[in-house]
Amino acid sequence: MPLSESDTRAKLIDPALHACGWTEDLVRREETEGAIEIVDGRPRKRAKGRVDYTLRVKVNSDTQAVAVAIIEAKAEHLPPGHGLEQAKVYAACKRLNVPFVFSSNGHLFVEFDQFSGLTSSLRPLSDFPSPAELLARYEQGHGFKLSDPAARPLITRYSGGEGTRRYYQDAAIRAVMERIAAGEKRALLSLATGSGKTFIAVNLLKRIADAGQLRRALFVCDRDELRRQGLGAFQNVFGADAAAVSSGNPEKNARVLIATYQTLDIDTEDGTANFLMANYPENYFSHIVIDECHRSAWGKWSKVLSRNPEAVQIGLTATPRQLRTVTGRAAPRTKGYLATGDEGDAKIIADNLKHFGEPVYEYDLAQGIEDGYLAACEIIRCDIFLDQKSQREQETGVERADLVNKSLRDATTGQPLEVATARERYEAASFEDRLLLPERVAAMTQDLFNHLLNTGGPEQKTIIFCARDRHADDVAAAMNNLYAQWCVSNGKARLDPYAFKCTASVGGSDYIADLRDGSRHHFVATTVDLLTTGVDVPVVRNIVFFKYVRSPIAFYQMVGRGTRLDPPTGKLMFRVYDYTDATRLFGQKFISQFSPPRRKGRIGLEPEGPPEPTILVEGFDVRVTDAGRYIVTHVDGKAMPVTVEEYKERLAAKLVEEAPTLEAFRHLWIVPTERREMLGRLPDAGRSAALVQALEEMTEYDLYDVLAELGYGMAPRTKIERADAFNYKHDAWLSGLPTRAAATLKALAAQFARAGTDGLENPQVFQTPEVVRAGGLAALKVIGKPADALRETKERMFAA
Repeated sequence: MPLSESDTRAKLIDPALHACGWTEDLVRREETEGAIEIVDGRPRKRAKGRVDYTLRVKVNSDTQAVAVAIIEAKAEHLPPGHGLEQAKVYAACKRLNVPFVFSSNGHLFVEFDQFSGLTSSLRPLSDFPSPAELLARYEQGHGFKLSDPAARPLITRYSGGEGTRRYYQDAAIRAVMERIAAGEKRALLSLATGSGKTFIAVNLLKRIADAGQLRRALFVCDRDELRRQGLGAFQNVFGADAAAVSSGNPEKNARVLIATYQTLDIDTEDGTANFLMANYPENYFSHIVIDECHRSAWGKWSKVLSRNPEAVQIGLTATPRQLRTVTGRAAPRTKGYLATGDEGDAKIIADNLKHFGEPVYEYDLAQGIEDGYLAACEIIRCDIFLDQKSQREQETGVERADLVNKSLRDATTGQPLEVATARERYEAASFEDRLLLPERVAAMTQDLFNHLLNTGGPEQKTIIFCARDRHADDVAAAMNNLYAQWCVSNGKARLDPYAFKCTASVGGSDYIADLRDGSRHHFVATTVDLLTTGVDVPVVRNIVFFKYVRSPIAFYQMVGRGTRLDPPTGKLMFRVYDYTDATRLFGQKFISQFSPPRRKGRIGLEPEGPPEPTILVEGFDVRVTDAGRYIVTHVDGKAMPVTVEEYKERLAAKLVEEAPTLEAFRHLWIVPTERREMLGRLPDAGRSAALVQALEEMTEYDLYDVLAELGYGMAPRTKIERADAFNYKHDAWLSGLPTRAAATLKALAAQFARAGTDGLENPQVFQTPEVVRAGGLAALKVIGKPADALRETKERMFAA
């Protein structure tokens, strides 16, 4: 019988690699996270997701191993290059930051060399290159030697070992170090929100420091919250050598400084940078890390870089920014609108990519979801219609004629207004800004509240992005009213405060801890911009767009507030409720429009006149309708939404590709290693099955039944029904066994009814009270090996 993928690796590939000099310390298993499932109300990690085997090289036994290749095992009966399409090869090189990819069926292998772009012909596994050969090719391709002084950080060990780092974090750190070793001083890393950019910064600087190449480092972030988080992370590794800069203390005795743009006085275009220049001479820092380097792009943070031209400069972001400069008819040149007229600053501010270069490593939202490190994302799109119009509000806006027979008042004074006071037309983006529509707020909040009721209840941590402060007030009030009415109707005690405004105007940063830590209060935050970035709130389950968003940068930062997993609460996924078509921005390039600020006395100043009133209009009939559910997944290398049905179709197609028949699927399912390998090859690395299970509200069903229905049309049974069917369908077999052995197998079936396949295979299953009382292992040993009995039980459990 041909060997499976895992057996091919263990019995054929591993011995051949060892014979070629690849010792155990040079071969590393890079395992991604598994999905999280809820069993008896508690979160539990499923088996690991995808497993990548990387080959690493060392300069000597005491140095850090450096990954240079990935090797994929194929089942013995498949061609060695099976599934090794060019796109997959390039993706593997990029994902793991390695230049070589190998694939083998245990007898032959093929190799892809990213440096040359060539794929080799088939070769016997006995000809596999040795570590010394791959080291030489790696060094030649990169243009440096690992023994070079500039490459010393690459071969410096992680100070705390490699147990806690993730594969992509190591890949990102190596990518920066490789760029430095090649003689470059600038590097950009683009990683999705929640992927651990601070961990990368800390370990990158620590290895540079341990290599003896860090004089002083500056970590610049955008907000006090980020500074607090960063300080804790750096002090865990650097101790007292890391300190937070404050306006009264430049902390010049510390080796690693953590500062905000505001403290350095470089947060606005008018910033003088006095604190920076007064306390830190030119080239004071040897290394600078700009966190969220897309932020404050209209400010003067480039002064940090331009005053330290000899420093290694590293940018961290989830959204690298490019600017399209817009100057207006009367102002054809950008230079005249900068506070200093410094074109060098303009260049740095205007385009991350021009300053730092293309990202040396990228890890996007879709990859994070696929790997199991970020929460899966479901999108619920909703359309809004005004006054029985057949087109959505974003397509029609509001014409002055639409305001006839409506009640118009000044939103500030409450005084009645004539229709002639209004603009000729209001685009939808100006709703709740220049034109307030109370019925629209009421309809949208009612629809959102209904969605919350249908997905676990109203007491879910939720962030609603609003157009303006007044809009945030109105939405918070409406949500509080709906919650109070619901509590009365259902005889529930209110958990106040329920909805609250969290904006800069009300000191909203003080509420962030309440949103994050309060389990029985502060559930719904209404905000404008305050919660777009720099806030780590893993418990957030819903991101809501009540505001129109034009910038992909802002959009991704807003969505990023929901991407973190929260194991204590079992958070596996989050939802985006899109009322303004914001999710159209998935997959768009991060290009922002830069309109230089207009100043008094300059050409292009807007003419003065009476301010335009903000108008409150009552009398609109507002309808909100569902416009479909979507899942964010990889599409052509980008994080893109696809409909739930299309997502299920993708999953079913891949499942049938892996197991063409229900019988083949059943055979794979009952063997744990083969099941994990199969699940790992499904879309989103096996999390897709658990996600569909949650979306279809099939938590009472084992994943076997979820997938069998999806791929093969089998009528699903709940876990309880399947366990009951095992008892009556195999009664004759059970009756022929010794009484205590049969009782033990029935007790095992009861464990399946409670926790499914994973419960049946749990190593502690034979220590559960029910199984022990029935007879336990001793009873099964009477009829043979307990493992054989368990396997037959599974075969019969999943039999037709």
